[in-house]
This record gives sequence, C-alpha cells and structure tokens, in this order.
Amino acid sequence: MSTLKKFAGQTAIYGISTVASRVLNFFLTPIYTKVYATKVYGIFTYLYSYASILNAFLAFGMETTFFRYLNKKEGEKDAIYNNTFMVVVFISVIFITSSLIFIHPIASWIQDGKETSLADYTIYIKYFIFILVVDALSVVPFAKVRAEGRPARYSIIKMTNVFTFIGLNLLFIFVIPFIIEHHLIFAESLKSWYRPQWIGYVFISNLVASGLTFLILIPELLQIKFKLDKKLLAEMLNYSWPVFVANLSFIINENMDKIFLANLLPPEISEAQTGIYGACCKIAVFLSIFIMAFRLGAEPFFFNHAKNENAKKTYAIIMNYFILAIVLIFVGVVANIELLKHFIGKDYWIGLSVVPILLFGYVSLGIYMNLSIWYKLSDQTRYGLYISGVGAILTIVLNILFIPKYGYMASAWISLIAYTSMMVLSYILGQKNYPIPYNLKGNIVYLSLSVVLVWFSFVFFKRDLIIGNALFIAFGLIILYFERHQIKKLLSSL
Repeated sequence: MSTLKKFAGQTAIYGISTVASRVLNFFLTPIYTKVYATKVYGIFTYLYSYASILNAFLAFGMETTFFRYLNKKEGEKDAIYNNTFMVVVFISVIFITSSLIFIHPIASWIQDGKETSLADYTIYIKYFIFILVVDALSVVPFAKVRAEGRPARYSIIKMTNVFTFIGLNLLFIFVIPFIIEHHLIFAESLKSWYRPQWIGYVFISNLVASGLTFLILIPELLQIKFKLDKKLLAEMLNYSWPVFVANLSFIINENMDKIFLANLLPPEISEAQTGIYGACCKIAVFLSIFIMAFRLGAEPFFFNHAKNENAKKTYAIIMNYFILAIVLIFVGVVANIELLKHFIGKDYWIGLSVVPILLFGYVSLGIYMNLSIWYKLSDQTRYGLYISGVGAILTIVLNILFIPKYGYMASAWISLIAYTSMMVLSYILGQKNYPIPYNLKGNIVYLSLSVVLVWFSFVFFKRDLIIGNALFIAFGLIILYFERHQIKKLLSSL
C-alpha cells in the first residue's frame, strides 16, 4: 500500500492544481457566453479545436517517450532529455516557417464564406501559430518536472499561467471598456485601438500566458545540451511515432466534431451551432478535470512502478478506485446540471441534452487512458495506433454522414461511440498481450448503474435537482457499503 500512498500523494497535488486551474478557466465560460454571441464563441471553439490537433503534431508523442525511456535506460537521462527536446524543436521550426509562408491561403480556407472577416482570421491564426510553438517547446521541460517528482513546481507554473490568462481576459473584457466608458486616465489612448467584444483578445491573453510559462521553465531549458545521440534517437522515434499517431487519433476524436460542425452545416448557422456545442462541452469539464489530474499523476507512476513484482495487481487496484470516483462524478454532475447550466449563457441552453452523452464518453475515455498503459509498458505502441485509429475512423466517417442531418446531437453520440469502442478494444487486446487482473464484473456493474441513474435523473425526472441529488447520494452510499473494506484499507494506508 506504500506505493498507492505515493501515487495518491502525487496525484492529489497534480489534482489540486489541475482542478483549480480548470475551474478558474471554467469561470471564464459564463463571461465568454454572455459577452460574445454564439457565432463569435463558435470561432473560439473552432480555432481551439484545430490548435489541439496541431499540438499533437508538434509534440510528436515525446512526452510519453520521455517517461518510457527514463524508466528503460536509467543511465542515459541527459541524452533522453536532449533527444526529446530537439525533436520538438525541429518540428516546431518546420511548422512555424511553413505556417507563416502559407498563412493567407490557410486563413482563406478556414474563413470560407463565414461571416467573420478574412483579415481577422489571418490575425487569429498568427496568434495561434506562436501559441502552439511556445506550448510545444514547454512540453518536454514540463515532463522533466513531473519525472523528477516535483508536482509543487508543476502546480506553481500551471497556476501562474492560468492567473495570467484570466487576468488579461478580465483586463480586455471589463477593465479597458470601463476606463473608456468613464473617461478615466488613458481613456483616449485606449479608445484609439480597442475593439469592443473582439475575440482576438482571448488569443492574445493565451499567447502572453504561454510565453510567461516558457520563461519560468528556463531553469529546465538551460539543462539542455543541443546535441543528439543518433542511435538512441532512432530507437526513441521508433517508439514514439505510433504514440504520436495514437495521440493524434485521440485528439481527432476529441476535436474533429467541432471542426465538422463548422464546415458541414450551412455557413449561416455553422458558427452559432459550433458555439452552442462548444459551450455545452464545457459543462463536462468537471469530469475531464479528474481524468487529466489522474493522468498527470498516473503516467510517471505507472512507468516507475513497472519493474515491481506486484505491479499488475497495483494497476488493477488503481483502476477500481478510478472507476468508483469517475462514476460518482458522472452521476453528480448530471444531478446538478440545472445549477451548472448557469455557467453558460441562456442562448446556449438549447444544447444541454448533449451533456450526459458527452460525460459518459469521458467516462469511457478515462478508462481507456487507464487501460492504455499496457501497450506503453510492453513497448507495443503500435496497438495504441490501431485502437485510436479505429476511434478516429469512426469519428470522421460518422460525423460526415450524420452531422448534416442531426447537427451537434450526432457529434455527441459519435463521440460516445468512438470512446467506448476504444475502451472495449483496448481491454480485449490488453488482456491478450499484457494481462492485468481487473475486476471486470464489479466495474461493469458500477458503470451500468451510473448510466441507469443518469437516465432517471436527466430524462425521467426532467433534471429535478432534489431527486437527482437524492439518487447521487444513494449511489454514493451503495458504493460506500459494498466497497467499505477496500476503502478502509486505502484510508488506513494513506
């Protein structure tokens, strides 16, 4: 249990910073959805979806490769760090050069008949090019911080990024308009360049926050030696390219629906529909926060613990606790959706029916991410490519077929189908190639019960707060009763 104690401690620190940063960011959602019209928020959703996909290209799976090779070749830490960072630098240079050369054709292709001007799209894309490069160059130094077991430093840097981003958003959205409206000091100067309700200020805030994060990581960056170990690099690239394709496929599953909504629906409604869907996706943030916090703590722990005799048993125990936590959050979020909906503007409430579907998709995704450790530890990363590829193909084909008729409801169901397919496929392949003694029957029971309770809460009882929370509490008590011995053992060890 001492290993679980270490895992829980690090995950708790990552979790606190992740929860805090994502919740603080979440509080910008009601501001955005009230300040910006649905079509303007659609631009926000659309461009960040493209950015997420490009992030996978720039990182090229180097984060996972870094953790794996630190565990695999303990005596070559410096060479591993240098190699992974130099790969990202090389890709970033190619990306920024080619993007700036072809920026006008890219902007014209993205704009393609939408109401927002081509000039604005060109400016937005410039901002995103630099955001993406700066974020990519921070990936490996961040991984180094995590690998060295310094979650406190990681948390401080992340929170600095978030507070900078939020502070600049508030400055552009509220403070500058207030100064101009009340003719305070610098009002005339600010009025000469300030554009009310311009979404570009969100992207400027992001760029400044990312730049500051990069500067804070200078101590880690100064430890890099700009030289390559070619033999080791070839081996690492052989490991990383399937991870890259798997990550890319995963991000396609996560973001391609929003891009398809913007392009497959008629131009006069596409930005608004994308904005509604993107805002409702934000309500699912509470579940995705938990998944992200878990991944930040779990990935380095799983690699470091791989050589232990009881490693597989530990992974199975962690999965049990993970599912208990994630189904509780799933039921709890749906039970309180009538409260959470106030974090987005009323114009966006029409899309609330997608939230339970998206949430269960995140449940499947979280379990898949937990399961995926088998092919990373056994150096069979090609399976990650196959599994994520199946999800990506489902996402692309089904969205193209059904979005024109069913809009964002199709996107929500397709997201669920893709993640659930990946989860099931990963479990089946994992048990054949790297068997871990998961409690399959018990986990399926809890997953099924959570779906039933969510259906009653959201559909049958029509989102009633009191009944929904009564079901949530009852579910918690059921889990507490049947898992009381395991929970008592865990708490005593912590």
